Amino acid sequence: MPLYAYRCAEDGPVDVMRPMGTAPAAVACPACGADAARVMTAPRLGGTRRAQVAAIDRAEASRTEPAVVSAPPPRPVRPGPAPRLDPRTAALPRP
Repeated sequence: MPLYAYRCAEDGPVDVMRPMGTAPAAVACPACGADAARVMTAPRLGGTRRAQVAAIDRAEASRTEPAVVSAPPPRPVRPGPAPRLDPRTAALPRP
């Protein structure tokens, strides 16, 4: 849910969370009740981690420029039976 910024003439900035596209041009200030007009602010993109930005960029690039591979991925190695570490447990039932 986006955070919308408003400014009250008496009390200063007021932040309101509303569903996207439903923010009115003015809201009542929670402190004094006067109308607070909506203020346009820059989106808060600076708090995003670099790894997350890189993942988003890769996902966007793969939409139109998929990565080219030269061979199929290797087959997974099938693990063998687990070694029995204690010979006393050999006679116990196994699930």
